[in-house]
Amino acid sequence: MSNPLPQALKQYLLVTFNYWNFTITDGALRMLVVLYFHQLGYSAIAIAMLFLFYEFFGVVTNLVGGWLGARIGLNNTMNIGLGLQVIALLALALPNQYLSVPLVMAAQALSGIAKDLNKMSAKSSIKTLVKSQQQQRLFKWVAILTGSKNALKGFGFFLGGALLHWIGFQYSMLAMAAVLLLVLSLSSRLLAKDLGKAKHKAKFSQLFSKSPQINTLAAARLFLFAARDVWFVVALPVFLGASLGWSQLEIGSFMASWVIAYGLVQGLAPRLIGNSDGNMPGRAAAVTWVALLCIVTALLASLLQLAWQPQLSIVIGLILFGAVFAVNSSLHSFLVVSYASEDGVSMDVGFYYMANAMGRLLGTLLSGAVYQLAGLSACLWISLAMLVLTCVISLKLPQTSPNQLGD
Repeated sequence: MSNPLPQALKQYLLVTFNYWNFTITDGALRMLVVLYFHQLGYSAIAIAMLFLFYEFFGVVTNLVGGWLGARIGLNNTMNIGLGLQVIALLALALPNQYLSVPLVMAAQALSGIAKDLNKMSAKSSIKTLVKSQQQQRLFKWVAILTGSKNALKGFGFFLGGALLHWIGFQYSMLAMAAVLLLVLSLSSRLLAKDLGKAKHKAKFSQLFSKSPQINTLAAARLFLFAARDVWFVVALPVFLGASLGWSQLEIGSFMASWVIAYGLVQGLAPRLIGNSDGNMPGRAAAVTWVALLCIVTALLASLLQLAWQPQLSIVIGLILFGAVFAVNSSLHSFLVVSYASEDGVSMDVGFYYMANAMGRLLGTLLSGAVYQLAGLSACLWISLAMLVLTCVISLKLPQTSPNQLGD
C-alpha cells in the first residue's frame, strides 16, 4: 500500500475499459441508425434530424454534467451515462411500428446525454488519479484514452454495419444493451466511490468557468472543432458520393478508416510533440500545431478551388488534415485536464467540452448549408477562417502548462 500507483493504474484501466465499451456501442449505434432508417425510406434530411437532439444535448450535458460530477462523484455520473445508454438502446429495440420520429429523436437525445456524461467522467477522473507533478504521465494517459476512443469509434462504424447485416436492427440494440449492462455491473462494484467529488459543495452558479486559461482554451476548442465539422460531417460524404461517384460502402469504409487512423495518431501525440526542454507543452505548441493545420487546410482548399485532381487531393489532404488535427485535439485534451482545478475538476472539463459540443453543432449546421450553397471548397475556406481564429485565441494561453514535468 506504500505505492499508490497500482491502485491508480487499476482505476485508470477500469475507466478506460468502461469508456471503450461505451464508445464502440456509440459508434455502432450511429451507423445502425443511419443505415437502418435509410433502408426504411427516410430522406437524408430526415436522418440528419434524428441526430439533432444528440448534438444539442451534448452542449447541455457537458455544462450541467460537470457540476453534477463535482456534486455526486464521477463514478456516479459515469454509471448514470451507462444506464441511460442502455435505456436508449432498449427504446430503439421496439418493433418498427413503434419507431416514430419523435421516439427515435428522444432515444438519440438520451444517447447524447449518456455519451457526454461518460466522456466527461472518464477524462475528468484521470486528473484525480495522477499526482499534480506527474504531468508527463497525465499527458500519456489522456492521449491514450482520447486516441483509443476515436479508433474504437471507427471500429464501431464497421461493427454497426456488420450487426445490421448479421442479426438485424432490433437484435443489435438488445445485444449492445446486454454488453453495457455487464459493464455497468462491473463499474458499479469496482470503480472508486466519490471519484472526483469536490471537497466543497459545487454551486450551480459556478457552471461557467472563472479560469482565464480554461475560458481561452474552450474558445479555441469551439472553433477548432467547428473547423473540422464544417467540411467533414455532411459536405465530405455528400461530395464523395455526388461528385466523385463513390459507393456508400466506399464512403463508409474510408471515413471509418480515417477515424481509426485519427485515433491512433492522437495516442502518439506525446511522442510527436516532445518535451525536450523539460517542460510540458503550452502556448507555443498549441499555436504551432494549429498554424500547421491552417497550412494544410489552405493547400487543400486551393487545390479543390482549382479542381486539380479532386479525388487525389481529397484523399491525401484528408489524411494530412486528420494527422495534424489529431495532435491538436490530443494536445487540447491534455491542457484542459492540466489547467483544471483539482477540486471539482469535472466542472472545468465539463465547461470545456460544452464548448467542444457547441463547435460540433455549429460545424454540422454550417456544413450542410454552405455545401448546398457554394460547394466543398467554400466549406474548406470557412474552415481555414475558423482555424486562423483558433490560432489567434491560442496566443492568449499560458506559455507553459501549470506544473513542471514530474520525476
